[in-house]
Amino acid sequence: MEFNGAYLMVLLLAFNIVGSTHASDPDIISDFVLPPGQNPANVDGNFFTFTGLRQVGSNNLTWQSNVKVTKASMAEFPALTGLSVSMAVLQFPAGGVNPPHTHPRASELLYLMSGSLEVGVVDTTGKLFTQSLYAGDLFVFPAGLVHFQLNKDYKNIAFAVSGFGSANAGTVSLPSTLFTSGITSDVLAKSFKTDAKTIEMLKASLKA
Repeated sequence: MEFNGAYLMVLLLAFNIVGSTHASDPDIISDFVLPPGQNPANVDGNFFTFTGLRQVGSNNLTWQSNVKVTKASMAEFPALTGLSVSMAVLQFPAGGVNPPHTHPRASELLYLMSGSLEVGVVDTTGKLFTQSLYAGDLFVFPAGLVHFQLNKDYKNIAFAVSGFGSANAGTVSLPSTLFTSGITSDVLAKSFKTDAKTIEMLKASLKA
């Protein structure tokens, strides 16, 4: 699938509005922020251009492979620094899941471009809100809350675009954070009311 340029232009404009109205990044006191050492006199249109999404959708995803996330945050697109906006394109293979995670510095507005997704978000009381999304639907994940996306279609891929109200929303993946960050098996076993052997098996499976 190739993405329609007009679609992305409209989405970028919408995400800019979201970022401007509810910015979580510190305000800047200049029009934009240049990387250290860059001469303002040398800035041209290339500085404000990101071409990293040109090949999105052109690769083949295998069944139940990892979800492919192509980011356009300040790390990949320095012109976003201080502008409180970024985006990502998510490509879900058939049966693919984006595991439970959080974005500590921004809310996420997801637009499903094709296919279908099951999504869910958990609030601070532990209540789970789920929804089935279809092409053209929007879903918002409030900043800091645990959420996930699942492509339950085992025949077709799904494509989505997410906008964030931060140039660096950050991502904390729960499985990898809990089981590959170095937290001891003893702590995890007691926390999950299981045994250390089970925890070690989980750690091994995530590192494979």
